[in-house]
Amino acid sequence: MAWHHPLWPIAALAVFWLWCLLAAWRPHAWLFVIPACLPFLNFSPWTGWLIFDELDLLLLGALTGGYSNLLSSSTSRAEHGVRMPVVYWVLTILLACTSLVALYRGIADAGGYSFNWFAGYTDPMNSVRVFKSLGFALLFVPLMQHTLVHSRGLADRHLAGGILTGLTVVTLAVLWERAAFPGLLDFSKHYRTVALFWEMHVGGGAIDAYLALTTPFIVWALVCARRPVVWTGAAVLALLVAYACLTTFSRGVYFAIVGSLMLLGILVWAQKSDFSALRFLGQVLQQYGFGGWRPKAAFVLVLALVAEVVVVLGGGSFMTERLASTDSDFARRLKHWQHGLELLNGPADWFLGKGFGRFPASYAAHVPLGELSGSIKLRQEFGQGGSANGFVTVNGPAFRPDLGRLFALTQRVSEIAEGPHRVNFQVRVHKETDVYVELCERHLLYDGNCQAGFVRVLPEKATWQTSTLALKGWVSAKADWHVPRLHMLSLSIANVGGAADFDDIRLVGPQQHDLLENGQFSQGLAHWFPAAQFYFVPWHIDSFFLEVLIERGMVTLLLLAALTASALWHLVLGDARLLPLSPYLAASLSAAMLLGLFSSFMDVPRVAFLYYVLTHYSLATGRNLN
Repeated sequence: MAWHHPLWPIAALAVFWLWCLLAAWRPHAWLFVIPACLPFLNFSPWTGWLIFDELDLLLLGALTGGYSNLLSSSTSRAEHGVRMPVVYWVLTILLACTSLVALYRGIADAGGYSFNWFAGYTDPMNSVRVFKSLGFALLFVPLMQHTLVHSRGLADRHLAGGILTGLTVVTLAVLWERAAFPGLLDFSKHYRTVALFWEMHVGGGAIDAYLALTTPFIVWALVCARRPVVWTGAAVLALLVAYACLTTFSRGVYFAIVGSLMLLGILVWAQKSDFSALRFLGQVLQQYGFGGWRPKAAFVLVLALVAEVVVVLGGGSFMTERLASTDSDFARRLKHWQHGLELLNGPADWFLGKGFGRFPASYAAHVPLGELSGSIKLRQEFGQGGSANGFVTVNGPAFRPDLGRLFALTQRVSEIAEGPHRVNFQVRVHKETDVYVELCERHLLYDGNCQAGFVRVLPEKATWQTSTLALKGWVSAKADWHVPRLHMLSLSIANVGGAADFDDIRLVGPQQHDLLENGQFSQGLAHWFPAAQFYFVPWHIDSFFLEVLIERGMVTLLLLAALTASALWHLVLGDARLLPLSPYLAASLSAAMLLGLFSSFMDVPRVAFLYYVLTHYSLATGRNLN
């Protein structure tokens, strides 16, 4: 995988092996490094990879180093793990088996296995993409147990510290994104934060689920801080995380965060007081007193958070509009859920599911007006002498005119200059096709200033044609050094049933040199990235529970529910209830389940992996070590 990296194969391979050695030398480091790197270790808009990403290399390196350390360890086998109940192993093995069945069903439903580094969401490899989060998490269970055997306290600090580090990266990305595009204090524009979760190029709740899973650990940082300077740093991070949560403008995030923090407060009270309110109050007064710095600082932080909520929600019209449309949005979501359930045909689908990653293709094919807004496909043709020529096919909507231009092939452009630009490309069509080209200020989903052009391509005996398109409009090339503004070129099809083959794409600016990479597609789809806008219905069912039911069936849904319920029981009422990290783990898993009522995130491997790891970590912590 490293050697086939689209951009930096030698560097990826070197870093991969260095990480393997580090993971073998420091076998507990992965518990910090992986959560810390998870929010940013994905460069899909530049690599063109959808099925694989750089986080996969990090996980594979951690497994390689970790298992090498286990095999070379001189300790006895009994010390390698935590003594887990038989029920846990039965549930885990059954979950693995049913997931392998769902993987097979997904690949078979897509037409059989065919490997492709640049596969998309309707290809067989998409089943592998969705499955890998669970597969990786199960492989980490022995390493997790080994770490807990040797030092539970160190494992807790590594895990929480890694999550907080990753959360810091996300909040900084949010600050940059808002400063560069809508503005830090502009809460009226229809702009929802995505940070570095590029999986949201087809919508979804990647950042929502990540924030739900990680926000409770901010409270852990505040509670564990013993010095004012450390506490102040945690308080600043809490304000930044609140800003990130608020600027998602997601009602599900608000519901999940508030609900989980209320639960967290109850659990911390119960843990400190052993369910005695008077004892808890006495402990607080004894430890901190009325005159200490902590109560005063906490009061100021609460006031700041309340003010932040008032400013974001009351300082603009966007959230007001979303709240006003709650009833109609929920009615549409109910209809969407109904269409999703109608995909299940017969007992096999109900019990075993359609297969991993098959929701987008199934929904687009079988739900009326549920089609995808477009698609792209990397292709090859062979000329005389057997030479291969790569090109890409961009398709528009099949039936709905309103979906035209809402799905595009895009590339990041870094050297924009003031002035007009033009696009040159080779194009081939089999029917009249409307091609739109735009060069916009754009992070992922929303356009700023743009230069745009349009051409209607007529078929000429299915041969390649040369087209030059002058882009009209204005884009800014200037930006402050601390808030650089990204630019994106996009090619899309506007008319129903339109499709065009593209090759040798060039973007020429005022300085008269090509600004694009891999315009001839000789490196596959490296540097190219598909992206949708505004219409995301076929890609997500918007419910964690329905997502699992439709793709993996009732059996897997019950198994996942049993594992999550067991983890929560263990943390709240079981052996782990008095451990310091337990309330925060319980709040994290509860937030994910609350968000899962209205959002699906199991099709985002990075976030799903974090959910699985926290679930199994919760089940392993606090068990008897023998």
